[in-house]
Amino acid sequence: MHLFYTPDIDPSNQQYFLNEEESKHCVRVLRLGKGAELQLIDGKGGLYTATILDPHPKRTTLQIISITNNFNKRNHYLHIAIAPTKNIERVEWFLEKATEIGIDEISFIICKRSERKDIKLERLNKVVTSAVKQSLKAYHPLLNEPVSLGALLAQPFEGRKFIAHCEKTGKTSIKAELQTGGRYLILIGPEGDFTTAEIDEALQNGFKAITLGESRLRTETAALETCFEVNFLNRVN
Repeated sequence: MHLFYTPDIDPSNQQYFLNEEESKHCVRVLRLGKGAELQLIDGKGGLYTATILDPHPKRTTLQIISITNNFNKRNHYLHIAIAPTKNIERVEWFLEKATEIGIDEISFIICKRSERKDIKLERLNKVVTSAVKQSLKAYHPLLNEPVSLGALLAQPFEGRKFIAHCEKTGKTSIKAELQTGGRYLILIGPEGDFTTAEIDEALQNGFKAITLGESRLRTETAALETCFEVNFLNRVN
């Protein structure tokens, strides 16, 4: 069934109007006509089933016939803070795959060794939205504006906080630290890794050092591995 992202939908209304972009896609590209059934997601857990009343290419009218709340809600919360890579396509790849696997929030952190310090969220949000629709997710991950590592470390977070780094100091396995139904904030550094001073600052702010295994991973691979581990271990525990 065709899926549309409609973050402005009001569950108290029985009708909804697709915006011009989505209407054009619905009528001109998908060629859906009156009476056709489709699904809508609001990005906050709501999954709506609707039928087309008026297939207009600029303002398609829909009739809402059912609503499912908290659709496929996961039992944990995952926030990954990642240093953006120099090649933006690698960031997009991570966002797409992490959304498909399951993630709640992404922050971009600017570190001492960061190769990229600017991020355009409009394009990245489109990548996430596309992945949400592709993977039939009712929750749309939150993308935050880039901040310095220090600024993120100072932000409050109710849950467990970890930093993944490559230095050969005391670290525990991520598998040993996860708890079913937990809330997690995990830091993934740039390709040159966090500096010793940055690691120390994170530890002083309540973060715990973890390892993702013996292999040295690219930034986006490490972030995706983290995403997979958190989702898998919460699912099987």
